[in-house]
Amino acid sequence: MWAHMFMVSSILLGNDAFYFVARMFEGQYIFGRPYPVLVSFFVAAVFVIFAVHALIAIRHMPSSYREYRIFWRHSRSLGHADTTLWLIQVITGLLLMFFASVHLYGMFTHPGDIGPYASSDRVVTGVMWPLYLVLLFAVELHAGIGIYRLALKWGWPRGRNPRQTRRILGRTKWAISVFFIVLGLLTLAAYIKIGIEHREHVGERYLPGASQTQQSLPAKPLPVN
Repeated sequence: MWAHMFMVSSILLGNDAFYFVARMFEGQYIFGRPYPVLVSFFVAAVFVIFAVHALIAIRHMPSSYREYRIFWRHSRSLGHADTTLWLIQVITGLLLMFFASVHLYGMFTHPGDIGPYASSDRVVTGVMWPLYLVLLFAVELHAGIGIYRLALKWGWPRGRNPRQTRRILGRTKWAISVFFIVLGLLTLAAYIKIGIEHREHVGERYLPGASQTQQSLPAKPLPVN
């Protein structure tokens, strides 16, 4: 998900940068032309991993309201920060099961609608920005907490002072989460800006600068005999 964030945030470097990334995943620079179906295959693989991860995680989650109430009561009485983080991971995981599925389905069925204009139109005209906003916070918190808990579970990195190592890991986790959330908010704002400016031309596809320059040149007059 962090790699995905870096890729979609390429829009901050300009429309041409994101156009390059989108066409790269379609194989244009390998096969000479874009094949959006490659994106569908990639999304399908991601969805399988996502579904398996969700099924495994569900086994460790409370299965009833009563169990959630007991857990909440114990976590408040203990005042244990990592226990609260686990609850946040459960909540964000539930959000991801619904919201991420919608996003993945859209990418699977419309793999060719990825680009500076197409993606921005989907965010603004397609009113998908609320879903992406929820996904941003859910994904970054869920991933950050998950990696933090894995590091603690497997004892990495090892240090002479476990308490200090735990503190450093916690601060690093929050620093990374804040970084990606801020990057995501800036990226979403960029798509919203482009989408608003392009609202009158929904459906138009972006062409890189060189192609746009060539198309904007006046047509040559036909020779007169």
